[in-house]
Amino acid sequence: MATSVGVVLVSHSAAMAAGLRELLGELGAGAVAVAVAGGTGDGGLGTSYDLVLRAVAEADRGAGAVVLPDLGSSVLTARAALADHPRPGVVLVDAPFVEGAVAAVVAASAGADLDAVVAAAEEARGFRKF
Repeated sequence: MATSVGVVLVSHSAAMAAGLRELLGELGAGAVAVAVAGGTGDGGLGTSYDLVLRAVAEADRGAGAVVLPDLGSSVLTARAALADHPRPGVVLVDAPFVEGAVAAVVAASAGADLDAVVAAAEEARGFRKF
């Protein structure tokens, strides 16, 4: 089986990121590497540059990875980490955190390439719930 595009969840809350990763594991049938950079290194609320770097390394297994921040400073933290330690095929995506992650994992689990996974996550902005 080919390696799929990975997903990185950057959140202010470790619990929120872990819960979303649990959901994504079910949706992707375990075929997609989903790594989290949730909270600070000491377990508090916030974001961590070092946790972002670790999560990117974990999620990118050769096919690239999309990085989805939740809000505010998680965007700044992810941008700084990726600018200081660029990796080919790792893309910071402007997409809704939950819906974008779901769309990315579904696309990646179906074998989509990096560009298609990025597009799926970005298109989630227009999903209507009802």
